[in-house]
Amino acid sequence: MSGGVDSSVTAALLARKDYDLSAIFMRNWDTRDESGTDKGCEWEKDWEDVQRVCKKLDIPCKLIDLSREYWNRVFEPCLRQWEMGFSPNPDVWCNKEVKFGALLERLPKAPSYQNAWIATGHYARKTWSESTEISPSRPMLVRPTDRSKDQTYYLAAISEPGLRRAIFPLEKLTKPTVRELAKGYGLPTAERGESMGICFVGEKRKFEDFLSSYIPPNPGPIIDQTNGKKVGEHPGVWAYTIGQNARIAGLAQKMFVSAKDPKSNTVYIVPGSQHASLYATTIHILSFIPIWKDSPPPAINLPGGYRAHVKHRYRMEAAPCTVRRNESGGLDIECDEPQHAVAAGQIAVLYDGDWCIGCGVIQGSS
Repeated sequence: MSGGVDSSVTAALLARKDYDLSAIFMRNWDTRDESGTDKGCEWEKDWEDVQRVCKKLDIPCKLIDLSREYWNRVFEPCLRQWEMGFSPNPDVWCNKEVKFGALLERLPKAPSYQNAWIATGHYARKTWSESTEISPSRPMLVRPTDRSKDQTYYLAAISEPGLRRAIFPLEKLTKPTVRELAKGYGLPTAERGESMGICFVGEKRKFEDFLSSYIPPNPGPIIDQTNGKKVGEHPGVWAYTIGQNARIAGLAQKMFVSAKDPKSNTVYIVPGSQHASLYATTIHILSFIPIWKDSPPPAINLPGGYRAHVKHRYRMEAAPCTVRRNESGGLDIECDEPQHAVAAGQIAVLYDGDWCIGCGVIQGSS
């Protein structure tokens, strides 16, 4: 449980069924690493809300501190990626490495826990493949009823064993329905707003300011890609993402980040958010992480490729594409239509219809 309305309703739904139910609150970020004190930190309010909901539902709850695991397995690897000029997605790796990784490892070792299920408030669905004489039934991550809240993108890197133990009680519900259920159940979190942004940055803090406390400044030129002229200076390529407003004062029109070159420490910009340089047809990923680790789609290795849909950021419609293995062993994802603002370091998630088959880290686009 996170303290939000989604996980609160998840707990309420399960509490009305015949489960031996316990709630776990994960503390993933230790503000003492930054300020030397926990005073005023966001996790305390979340933990209080979890306890209030669990008291209302009469279920036990406990806090598990996974801040060390989060630092080592999520934040530090992402920090290295930012430093190299990439734009990683910590939330994807948190689900893989912490929620369906470290948490499972930290559960009690008693036999009764070895077959425990993990229920979350994600908007996602799980089904099972048909079993055959040579292949047992396997779990499949599938898009939920509420497409506007579909969170399979953030779950695309989890392992098959992790998915096997997952339950998604909100799979058939919409967000408005969840809100109404929370009110009907009298949950303390019924009116709580949506949490936005990366968990360790918080909602009120600028991302650039946060990263600057971990990555030393490395100033370099900002170049207008249309004429090669220098129009400003950046504090480090890590401070920019492809497609974002460059926010350079004194120019005749808004300029947007079109490319970053970590080797020359240069950020390139173009006029307007729809400039041709902001579009790419092919997405390149170094390695593909299928949820069924031993069973990537066979057609990927064929000349004709594998027809699928891809999402290269969370809030977008899945785009039709053809996926092929390239000479370096990675994948080339050729989209039917040019894609806007493809950022290296982000996750490209592949879908076969509604079935999420896995993902890969974007290395570049063309």
